[in-house]
Amino acid sequence: MAAGHTSIRKNDNVLVIAGRDRGKRGRVLSVTPDAEKRTTAVIVEGVNMIKRHTKPNPQKNVKGGIVERETSMDASKVQVVCSSCGAATRIGHQLLEDGRKVRVCRKCKGVLDK
Repeated sequence: MAAGHTSIRKNDNVLVIAGRDRGKRGRVLSVTPDAEKRTTAVIVEGVNMIKRHTKPNPQKNVKGGIVERETSMDASKVQVVCSSCGAATRIGHQLLEDGRKVRVCRKCKGVLDK
């Protein structure tokens, strides 16, 4: 298995299952594997918000002040929400007749990939 391998992909809808934002749902904005730590970090829209104090930068058209934005969290803290049954589920893999490998819901066996 590759370092930090996960079945979570960009634009998946996920449910946070651990931490202070437990129970929140959101869309995955980015997935970043970390080979050194052997983990994967994900950034979920509207989850794990932090405040950053930024200086104004007129050249880059950045206003100063306190900016609130998402920060990364470990991929083990989120579960993919199945689009067909609506439940948070683990992900299985299935080989189709045409040779494609797709991700499937472990609860309803529905295909997660478009």
